[in-house]
Amino acid sequence: MSTDLSPLWISLKTAGLATIATFLIGTAAAYWMLGYRGRWKSLIESMLIAPLILPPTVVGFLLLLLFGKNGPLGQLMQSFNFTIIFTWYAAVVAAMVVSFPLMYKTALGAFEQIDSQLLQVARTLGASEQRVFLQILLPLAAPGLLAGITLAFARALGEFGATLMLAGNIPGQTQTMPMAIYFAVEAGAMGEAWLWAIAIMAISLSGLLAVNLWQQRYAQRRQRSHMGQLEANEPVQRGGKRTQPAHVGHWTKPQLFDPQAGLLVDIEKQLSNFQLSAAFTAQQENLGILGGSGSGKSMTLRCIAGVDTPSTGRIVLNGRSLFDADKRINLPSHKRNVSLVFQNYALFPHMTIAQNIAFGLQKLPQPLRHQRVQQQLASVQLQTLGDRYPHQLSGGQQQRVALARALATEPEVLLLDEPFSALDTHLRSQMEQQLLATLATYQGITLFVTHNLEEAYRICENLMVMSNGKAIAYDAKHQIFEHPKTVRIAQLTGCKNFSRAVIQAVNSVAATDWGITLKVLEAMPDDLTDIGIRAHQIGITTKPPIASNTANTYPCWLAATSETPHRMTLFLKFKAVSSGIHDYHVQAEVFKEKWNAIKDQPFPWYAQLDATRLMLTVDG
Repeated sequence: MSTDLSPLWISLKTAGLATIATFLIGTAAAYWMLGYRGRWKSLIESMLIAPLILPPTVVGFLLLLLFGKNGPLGQLMQSFNFTIIFTWYAAVVAAMVVSFPLMYKTALGAFEQIDSQLLQVARTLGASEQRVFLQILLPLAAPGLLAGITLAFARALGEFGATLMLAGNIPGQTQTMPMAIYFAVEAGAMGEAWLWAIAIMAISLSGLLAVNLWQQRYAQRRQRSHMGQLEANEPVQRGGKRTQPAHVGHWTKPQLFDPQAGLLVDIEKQLSNFQLSAAFTAQQENLGILGGSGSGKSMTLRCIAGVDTPSTGRIVLNGRSLFDADKRINLPSHKRNVSLVFQNYALFPHMTIAQNIAFGLQKLPQPLRHQRVQQQLASVQLQTLGDRYPHQLSGGQQQRVALARALATEPEVLLLDEPFSALDTHLRSQMEQQLLATLATYQGITLFVTHNLEEAYRICENLMVMSNGKAIAYDAKHQIFEHPKTVRIAQLTGCKNFSRAVIQAVNSVAATDWGITLKVLEAMPDDLTDIGIRAHQIGITTKPPIASNTANTYPCWLAATSETPHRMTLFLKFKAVSSGIHDYHVQAEVFKEKWNAIKDQPFPWYAQLDATRLMLTVDG
């Protein structure tokens, strides 16, 4: 007597259709929940995974109530003279419902592991949400999605309780392999039960084994690719002629702001630890944004790019409103023509370098797109590396690719969020020169966020200093560094020496914390509170000053030292011997050559505080 194989075909058919439906619905639900931040998130997620924790018979009972002749969906289908109860369609529905949580949770986990900055930078390159999903999210989540499909198929293949409740056990129509096993055991046909049990285990385990092997080979290919890459170092520059674009230089800030040809930002956003309140304008220039960690620098860029949304205010670019809370305008990132370069570069790992640069050029004809990519590769001196992947490049090369990709779309504003933070000191210097050369021919506005003072000074002509979410200074770099208005600005621009100040005369100030009186040349503000001087601007000599040159020169003793490869920081106390390493007034910086010349000389030494270098500041 031949065995009826209908349970096998019915199981494969129902599990296959259920898996397809589960993949589509589960992936869509996971993508929606990935971006959902509403108050009902926990409740919705609990409902989506409920079939995973409820007994299958309970799930079947609920489905029976829903699709039965008195249920809402059952009555709706009856109006079309259609029913699914006790049909193979019911088996598909039951399998789909019980396998859905596995697909959903696996897909959500795969999506959450993807760096969100990859999605954000794709949007700033002009990609719609659909394109971001299809070309970035799905390919990067493919291993996780494949695992979810396999688990969902295995779960659908083994479904019993819900299927029995909704579809029944009709041989040749709704009898799946799990039901064939149950009724074979009930009838004492153990051989038949073993046959179906082995079939289910073979199919399920084969699928899991195939996925595991694919994932292992995928990881091995990635590892071999990493091992085969070149040493991740930039070439050393050793003099000689270097080819640079013809117009290396900086843009200068215009005197008047033209709303039709510039960037206006006036926004507020409430964050967990402070309130961002950024108000400034910029035109064709390299504007550096300085500030400590958590001061609002990066959030300001994110709001301009449309990655985050301000609470109030407006952002206007070349006469076009990107955001206006009052008018309810909030252009999505892909419509702003604003490029954002993150500090980790956010290159798409599954695309070659050429594909990365071409990502924002989809609207161009293929020949023109190829030409633009080659131009950008040449501009950053990576002409021969277009077919490599990001992980095959050094950090400096990745930074250049990110810059080329951002500029390929010809954005009106280029936002650089600490682009050199992941590089070592040697590469920073090279990349600064590369950036200056590249920006020399860029006709738009550049906002350069950094906490590196020297970096900002070298690259930008104008600076904005932020503290606690607010812009506290905006001026030419020379003015901000040499004449800071407040103590906070001076601190953020690297000044370490401050003393409370009391005006003594028209050109004389008592530095009360240091116990000395200083002559000043700068006009003193009426609300003067502090006087300061930068460490490298304090002169040190071991010889007493001549009588005619004693102004602002005081004897000092060494409390402690701190060494760097090229400089020494000296912690000095005025007019008295230091009692310990914490008993000092100011820090002075000298080159090693100067230190070697004075270190063995007897005390007291003499500190000279140049009147032209003293900073008169107020609280703030």
